[in-house]
Amino acid sequence: MKKYLMIAVAALWGMSSAQAQTKDGGLSAAMLKDIVKEQKQLPLNKALGNAVAANAIDDLAKNHANAGALDTYFSIETKRQSITDQKSSGRCWMFSGLNVLRSNYTQERDSIQLEFSQAYLFFYDQLEKANLMLQGIADTGKKPIDDQRVQFFFHYPLSDGGTFCGVADLSEKYGLVPSEVMPESFSSDNTSKARQLIAAKLREYGLQLRDMVQKDRSQATINKAKVRMLAQIYHMLEITIGQPPQKFTYAFKTKDGRSVGRAKEYTPLSFYQEVVGGPLNGTFIMAMNDPRRPYYKTYEVELDRHTYDGHNWKYVNLPMDDIEKMAIASLRDGRKLYSSYDVGKQLDRKRGYADLENFDYGSLFDTTFGMDKAQRISTFDSGSTHAMTLCAVDLDEKGNATKWKVENSWGADWGQKGCLIMTDRWLREYMFRLVVDKKYVPEKILQAAEQEPVMVMPEDPLFLPDE
Repeated sequence: MKKYLMIAVAALWGMSSAQAQTKDGGLSAAMLKDIVKEQKQLPLNKALGNAVAANAIDDLAKNHANAGALDTYFSIETKRQSITDQKSSGRCWMFSGLNVLRSNYTQERDSIQLEFSQAYLFFYDQLEKANLMLQGIADTGKKPIDDQRVQFFFHYPLSDGGTFCGVADLSEKYGLVPSEVMPESFSSDNTSKARQLIAAKLREYGLQLRDMVQKDRSQATINKAKVRMLAQIYHMLEITIGQPPQKFTYAFKTKDGRSVGRAKEYTPLSFYQEVVGGPLNGTFIMAMNDPRRPYYKTYEVELDRHTYDGHNWKYVNLPMDDIEKMAIASLRDGRKLYSSYDVGKQLDRKRGYADLENFDYGSLFDTTFGMDKAQRISTFDSGSTHAMTLCAVDLDEKGNATKWKVENSWGADWGQKGCLIMTDRWLREYMFRLVVDKKYVPEKILQAAEQEPVMVMPEDPLFLPDE
């Protein structure tokens, strides 16, 4: 009897559950029947299903007509330098930014080989982001915990990602060191576990700071507590990334490893002065191509910065034609550029080649993918995901770009000897940011960059940091 009662109750529960799911807007049995009717019962569909079940989608969608030998000639190409490898970390922005700085230094010094320590700058990037999070929590301590700003700090206590603005702020503040002086560690190459643990500690500390603010503790007491908290974060960074040097002795070397002159003693800031020569902030503009917003306007991303006392991310929104002209002017002068893209779209990883016709997903699924760039951004379908160093362009007889090349940070064995070739049509769809020295920027754009910026929120789909 008990058994039958349980069956009856289960049946009634199932009926009520089914009824609850057939309200307006739900996926009812009748709707499912109509969906199934729409399916084309073709032998080809069965064959495609079998193929997709046993193969990667990209292997099946690859456009054979677009898979021929690549044209690797570029009419304008900057001097080659060694290819770096960010390994399993989201530090592409730092690798690209430091690639630009070392290229600027070695441009007139053909024999010198130089690579900056990404681990050194990453140490202070993570410490500064930790401070930004804790100070932000203290500043918003009176707001409810579900407030949008409070949620922002707890959701993103720190990350690997960033932009060139961070390279400028951090290197000016902490200097630079050669890679030999502070080499990579396992945790700087593979950041996920250390980041997870530090983020957990920061969230715990954030709750403690909120409690102190809500209990009206003095500012001096809160500041003292924050110093104690950051001392623990420093300790965790020191264990995982290494101890940043205060002084070091270094001699520049040629590409074949020979020292150039006598070794000298440096601090990170004196080394920065020797290789960079002065402040970076104020020497460049960041151009953005965001077709959702008016062009020739300046925007600033609130709270999206690497240091609490540093610079927010500020950019001028420009059409791609203007961005390309500035890029060509810089490359003509031998100057590489920081740039960022939605690199995963239509990327042939094996060949290191990006083009709009690499893969024909539409034919495979009997549909079209018709959103334009603005629509893809608005719906989170596309945005800047990866920074690389723009190093070459090929121009046709009319001076128009046909293809471009970037130095990537995925190792020298990847793609085109560590580089990626992209067609101009792909670049126009999937490039988002370019950092340009002001001497290559037209006066009209320089004036636009001096406007009072329109503030935008970091939750915008285009303002995820480059990784």
